[in-house]
Amino acid sequence: MPRLLLALALAATAACGPVMSTSHLLDADVQLEAARTAQADKLAPYEWTAANLYLHKAREEVGYADFEQAVTYASKASKFANAARDVAMKAVRKDDPEP
Repeated sequence: MPRLLLALALAATAACGPVMSTSHLLDADVQLEAARTAQADKLAPYEWTAANLYLHKAREEVGYADFEQAVTYASKASKFANAARDVAMKAVRKDDPEP
């Protein structure tokens, strides 16, 4: 019985890396889409480019089964995508004339 529990515990922790990295990748994708909607590719090119490159690197690391690095890069991609969206929205607000 103890061996069975140990085997189940090991199997459960072995799946944590792929699940966490997939979750972070999906979050970064959502954040990047929100930034695209805010026209961050034109209004915040630095943050937009950084987010895309970090997301690309995160997907590459998942391909190598290096899930810890994938989570790190996906988190950075999400951070830069949020920053890109914020910068783009501030730029739009600054350009809008006040009533």
